[in-house]
Amino acid sequence: MFHRIQQRLSSHQPRSIKTKLPQAAVLLPVTNAPSPELIFTRRAMHLSTHAGEVSFPGGKYDHQDSSLETTALRESFEEINLYPTDVKILGRTGSVISRFGIEVTPYVGVIPADIKLKPNMQELDKIFRAPISFFLDSSNLRKDRKYINNQMIEMPSYHYKGYIIWGLTAIILTEFLNITLDACIPLDAPQFYSSFANNEL
Repeated sequence: MFHRIQQRLSSHQPRSIKTKLPQAAVLLPVTNAPSPELIFTRRAMHLSTHAGEVSFPGGKYDHQDSSLETTALRESFEEINLYPTDVKILGRTGSVISRFGIEVTPYVGVIPADIKLKPNMQELDKIFRAPISFFLDSSNLRKDRKYINNQMIEMPSYHYKGYIIWGLTAIILTEFLNITLDACIPLDAPQFYSSFANNEL
């Protein structure tokens, strides 16, 4: 599976939105287990934004970061104690715009299956793993309906062991599945376009 993911990402031309919005990056950590898993986090309830939401590790670009890839790795270390030396970056998917007007760039990286991770309790209250096979099972795909620009939009979401994966995280996840593993999940999210910067989810 890793060879396929790497091959697809190496030949993929990621979407570039080209906005002047603040930049951020997230990491999609994939374990190198026989049945690969994705690492997710849940934001702490005391946070002023994204409280209780499931997300991938990541955060805002810092002027000291040499690249957005560096941002994703730095934030992953700060949030879940994942050392950059334990990550092999395979590539990235297209940038997306969050409902708070931030352009987010996702990176995909392979990590050891037996790695020990620890949440930064100032930002997170949980780290959990979910098998990629779960998301490839179409019976586990849900669709949330939301009004954006007075139009009804269907957005993907997943419920896994009490965790709800929705919003931007579900969009990033679904695009990753479509690009690398031919999931063929319908996805034409408004978050893919610069015009979304002026709207709210």
